[in-house]
Amino acid sequence: MRNVEEKFKEWLSRSVDQEVNEQLQRMADDKQAMTNAFYKDLEFGTGGLRGELGAGTNCLNVYTIRKVTKGIADCMKVHGWTRAAVSCDSRINSALFARTVAEVFASCGIKTFLTKELMPTPFLSYITRATGSDVGVMITASHNPARYNGYKVYGADGCQLTDNGALEMIGYINKIDPFDVETDVAEKYIASGLIEYIGDDIIESYLAEVYARRTALAEGIKITYTPLNGAGYKLVPEILKRMRVASLDIVPEQSMPDGRFTTCPYPNPEKAEALKLGLKRSDENGSDILIATDPDCDRVGIAVRTAEGMRLMSGNEVGVLLADYLLKRRSETGTLPDRPVIVKTIVTTELVRKVAAPYNAEIKDVLTGFKYIGDVIGKLEKKGEVDRYILGFEESYGYLSGSYVRDKDGVNASMLVAEMAAYYARLGKTLADRMEEIYAQYGLYEHRLMTYEFAGAEGSVRMAELLKGLRADLPKEIAGARVVKTVDYLTQTEADLPRSNVLSFSMDDGSQLVVRPSGTEPLIKVYLTACKDKRLNEEKFALMKAELDKRFV
Repeated sequence: MRNVEEKFKEWLSRSVDQEVNEQLQRMADDKQAMTNAFYKDLEFGTGGLRGELGAGTNCLNVYTIRKVTKGIADCMKVHGWTRAAVSCDSRINSALFARTVAEVFASCGIKTFLTKELMPTPFLSYITRATGSDVGVMITASHNPARYNGYKVYGADGCQLTDNGALEMIGYINKIDPFDVETDVAEKYIASGLIEYIGDDIIESYLAEVYARRTALAEGIKITYTPLNGAGYKLVPEILKRMRVASLDIVPEQSMPDGRFTTCPYPNPEKAEALKLGLKRSDENGSDILIATDPDCDRVGIAVRTAEGMRLMSGNEVGVLLADYLLKRRSETGTLPDRPVIVKTIVTTELVRKVAAPYNAEIKDVLTGFKYIGDVIGKLEKKGEVDRYILGFEESYGYLSGSYVRDKDGVNASMLVAEMAAYYARLGKTLADRMEEIYAQYGLYEHRLMTYEFAGAEGSVRMAELLKGLRADLPKEIAGARVVKTVDYLTQTEADLPRSNVLSFSMDDGSQLVVRPSGTEPLIKVYLTACKDKRLNEEKFALMKAELDKRFV
């Protein structure tokens, strides 16, 4: 195996890209930077690629993009697949990378449908299906900081690749020398018809599909919206206007695409700091609700005006509210199917089971990642039961109420949140009021997410060691409560779930703790649940944190 310096020297001698060459020159005297850039190849998995921008095998650049795309193209040829769809968000180099992907596909004789401008991730899922493409590629790093970019791969069903598909492609990708991938300029392939731009008609058909999922309009509600300088900047305002909201005010500093994210260095609507400008704007204009979408517009965060000020709602809370609302409204309008299905991930709140029970709804659990929710939709479709699907959601602010795409959809979710807020406003309530009613009826389910970061070349090794150690010494008690159920998803499966590096612990007081490594960042994520009263929940979280810190800090 070649060492770091050998890989560096090869890149220095073979690269002809000006940006990459400048980056290589800067790291020539920085051994740590060189190590981080070359100690491994950026790993392709079910989430595609995600990494820091820069030169090297462990970073996102035109060469790693070419390598992966050529490998996927070779895999496609074996299967006789001939069509691909490509799009991107607002991140640094996203448009360049999307164009590079299209050029590589076209050079391999693959008909490629390319968006003219940045678009939300769910739109890529939509056009993959709408164009009859065999593969879709979205250039995005979702909500990561500006130094990151990524490469998501979708199948013909519009769903992100699951395990088997990714594993097959890895074999082809690993055979590719990135410096041997030859392409021509996109204009040549556009002229020949191998690259075709997505037309406005497909954008309109997507918006029509989103709009068809409403149960009412959103008249009377005042909204502040921020796309966080991302891809939601056009389609979210358009769908809200069609919903006839009373007013729509867009945060000016974050209204246009900007991959530097200078106003919110971590553009994640899960984080309160990312919503600072939106909250300030909401206070100034008196909006009823703040809606924020992440850079690729698949996640949605909201804040609701209350007597005490703007209240941030968690992903679990919004998911429960949507499930409660859609079941109620579709029951009222006579459009609720028999045995409705709601899909959630294993780290998402169990409160939804109680909300759904009066409607005889089935709750399906899947592994973390919306691709697994998309997979359930596909299975229902194959059985002729796709109409049973009502909602899919995950605690990380992802929601989808229709089968027209197979990924979480920030355009769809923004519409539903506006509709739901307007509905309760007509009853003299806010979404916060309705949430408190649900808590009063079913119990105060509260959740916390803890993250432990392990950066650099040594970080991944350390993460693996810590998780191995946890498996070797499984706790019998956590935070003063007895562990009554442990599930190791690497060695056990429940409900036909694939194997995954996840550990789940359920305690005799109703609390829960789930541990998993992030698939996109060098993090160990720990999901905490407590379901007593406010004081007891806080005490429980404090005890859990203390025990986790001893293990992971």
